Amino acid sequence: MLLPSPSLRAEPASLAGCYELFPSIHRDARGLFVKTFHEEIYSAAHLATRFAEEYYSISKRRVLRGLHFQVPPHEHTKLVYCTHGEVLDAVVDLRVGSPTFSRHQVFRLGGRRRNILYIPVGLAHGFYVMSASATLVYKTTRVHSEDHDRGVRWDSAGIPWPDPDPIVSVRDRSLPPLPEFQSPFRYDAL
Repeated sequence: MLLPSPSLRAEPASLAGCYELFPSIHRDARGLFVKTFHEEIYSAAHLATRFAEEYYSISKRRVLRGLHFQVPPHEHTKLVYCTHGEVLDAVVDLRVGSPTFSRHQVFRLGGRRRNILYIPVGLAHGFYVMSASATLVYKTTRVHSEDHDRGVRWDSAGIPWPDPDPIVSVRDRSLPPLPEFQSPFRYDAL
């Protein structure tokens, strides 16, 4: 995808509609400045611009969170980036009819790389903490809905996680495996 600004570069992922974004980093004697969102640039690239909620998590080494998403009518697009530390981030295509249905892709997000992951509706998301700790920021296009919050088990999608026994919540251990999940998401060619 060609963005209408040299201040943000986008590389398409192997899963349609998912992008790894690389913002310009402005450094000087005081430190650095990174712009993670610009409404006009995102809009011109046909990316979501109306975010309803923003939050962050702080996790220690070996923590794995995911694979999470929200189902209709509260499905959402996510924008995620790591401000401190490093994570192995993963997305899984849950869109029935997609040429990449049930496939995954992994990315390294980190405070040093300053990259951003744009995750469209219909992709599950999770991450594993590679560093001593990591802070991950999330922006979502809909407010969290407990009644529509779902997931698939972290070890059921063929993702090459670096740890066979990570620290996982009780909830995430009890999620259904990907082959048993009946997806409500449908693929629309972009």
